[in-house]
Amino acid sequence: MDRYIGLDVHSQSCTVAVMSPTGKRVGLQVVETNGAALKQALRAVSGGKHLCLEEGTQSAWLYELLRNEVDEIVVTIPEKHVGSKDDARDAWLLAESLRTGAIKRRVYKSLGPYSELRAAVRSYGLLRGDVRRAKNRLKAIYRSRGLMPPSNEVFDPKQHLEWSKQLPGDQGRSAETLLAQITSLMALWAGAEERLTEASRPHRMVRVLATAPGIGPIRAAQIVALVVTPHRFRTKRQFWAYCGLAIVMRSSADWTRDRQGHWVRALTAQTRGLNRNRNPLLKEVFKGAAHLVATRMTSHPLHQDYLRLTEAGTKPNLALLTTARRIAAAVLSMWKHEEAYDAEKHRSHMTVPA
Repeated sequence: MDRYIGLDVHSQSCTVAVMSPTGKRVGLQVVETNGAALKQALRAVSGGKHLCLEEGTQSAWLYELLRNEVDEIVVTIPEKHVGSKDDARDAWLLAESLRTGAIKRRVYKSLGPYSELRAAVRSYGLLRGDVRRAKNRLKAIYRSRGLMPPSNEVFDPKQHLEWSKQLPGDQGRSAETLLAQITSLMALWAGAEERLTEASRPHRMVRVLATAPGIGPIRAAQIVALVVTPHRFRTKRQFWAYCGLAIVMRSSADWTRDRQGHWVRALTAQTRGLNRNRNPLLKEVFKGAAHLVATRMTSHPLHQDYLRLTEAGTKPNLALLTTARRIAAAVLSMWKHEEAYDAEKHRSHMTVPA
């Protein structure tokens, strides 16, 4: 007989709730957040085991640790819960959601040979963010004194001295400290980029996807590390939603009666936006690629399409979104067919309204 297990994970303890196929609560126990203790708790459960846990700091470790102990393991991002909350309730809710098939957002965790690539991508992104924050702090010191030095000078240790002399003594010392932090972070960031390049070499698809417009080797490595396999997405629209490029329409009071008393759709304003349940790094990758195409790759067919859209009255941000969606669709198709980018396939047949 199958058993549905909800696992509520914390740094020191885990709550394990076991439920039967009919919804009967079979057992509840608290175990230490320890690999051996969790394996022992699962092995004590008889029958087919279906395990569900929430996405979090330890979810990747638990997925690798427990996937061979159960018949099915699901990592989920749960919906917001209103009302009373405790560890037992959370564990029972996970088990019940898995039993009834009510899980809406599953997190893909099967990395296989992509573990090192994903770790390299994460280190690269963290250090890039640290460099950006440190640079912004240094710029803020100069702005607070009404100074706007060029970036190529304020971040150069040799030229920075001339600018720091214009600051009061206390802020000058703070600026020197921040510059030292930026210098050390830049060296670490360069090392992270070398690691990312090395981790990308065993994966041929990184080199293939790097041929897409605006992508390049770094963005291609980020795409491969996060997506792992393109066959998770049956259509490009599913991929757009995962990347945060899906358009969401919102309206209310959609129906009204006409003069004959029939229900007709009301002329209500519909608000539009992009979906929020997305992978933020992939959204940054494709929007960055679209911006590169729109501003620098002036001879590319996608750039010509971007110009046609803006000249026809489309807002620049929506034209960039269209370009990002086209790049994402091209990347998904290239990956599925394992073929390099062909610019001829992006020759536009768009007609611009008169």
